[in-house]
Amino acid sequence: MVYEYLVGLAVSDDAVYTQYRAAMKPILSQYHGGFGYDFIVSEVLKSETSALINRVFTIHFPSKEASERFFSDEDYLQVKARYFDASVTHTTIISEYEKQI
Repeated sequence: MVYEYLVGLAVSDDAVYTQYRAAMKPILSQYHGGFGYDFIVSEVLKSETSALINRVFTIHFPSKEASERFFSDEDYLQVKARYFDASVTHTTIISEYEKQI
């Protein structure tokens, strides 16, 4: 079993967002997390939010607790403040769930 999030983002700066992904991946690996799917979206046909979504991806962890530790990790929060906050205008958690692998 893994714990997975389906996430929609409004990425406003692709170059800085790419730097964010590169900087956060080693930290993500420490928590045995990873990405499953990753899409750049050109058109949203139906949405439950008025916020723009132009990137959709899944991110998974061995457990919900591992995801919570990752998202509160001090090194991750520094990377997030430097790159994510400068490149993403909105985050939509579309779903979170346990998944058998």
